[in-house]
Amino acid sequence: MPLPYFFVPHLNIEEQLVLPEETSKHCVQVLRMQQGEQLILTDGNGHLAKATILKADRKHCVVKKEKLHSAEPKTRHITIAISLLKNTGRFEWFLEKATEIGVSEIIPLICKRTEKQYFRKDRMEQIVLSAMLQSQQAWLPHLHEPANYRHVVDTATHSTRLIAHCEENSKHEISKLQFSENVVILIGPEGDFTAEEIKQAMEQKFLPVSLGHTRLRTETAGLFAASIIAAL
Repeated sequence: MPLPYFFVPHLNIEEQLVLPEETSKHCVQVLRMQQGEQLILTDGNGHLAKATILKADRKHCVVKKEKLHSAEPKTRHITIAISLLKNTGRFEWFLEKATEIGVSEIIPLICKRTEKQYFRKDRMEQIVLSAMLQSQQAWLPHLHEPANYRHVVDTATHSTRLIAHCEENSKHEISKLQFSENVVILIGPEGDFTAEEIKQAMEQKFLPVSLGHTRLRTETAGLFAASIIAAL
């Protein structure tokens, strides 16, 4: 059975360390791990260490870790810039699933038709962190603060830049494209991007793409796009 993963912000050179209180509680009280059992520690920056529990304390669990090693870097850096949603639960679902797929960056967008701009970053970051650990990864996606659409479009430096929209004009089928190692895709709000926003993106070399023949919810579109880009 795979060893459980736990997050430690700084995996220093010390052989022994005390896990943070919340991590200790989850390890000892929730998972009921005991002295002598092993686990995996990660700092979310690609570093991993196997560790053995020396003291199973629910507030101050002490572990002895082995030598650090590095996880394989991601073959493609995927950035999803996606509109905030009126239904916060749907946006949180997207964050969880995008993290499991292996997205590198998530930028919450504020577009012309974005209905809700409230954003609890501390809660959202915890969802991303939990999804990283559950899917046993060593790379924590970078969750940005909400950003103005025009700013994101104008400052994008990715080799491959895509925008998914529902307007009836010429678009490329996303599943038939070849992607570089650094990709960003823009996903609009429930009411889609405005014509002006689409024009602004295309002026900055964003390629318009189609995500299929059905109209998808924002969070579904984001997840579908992430899955295609990660797989190809």
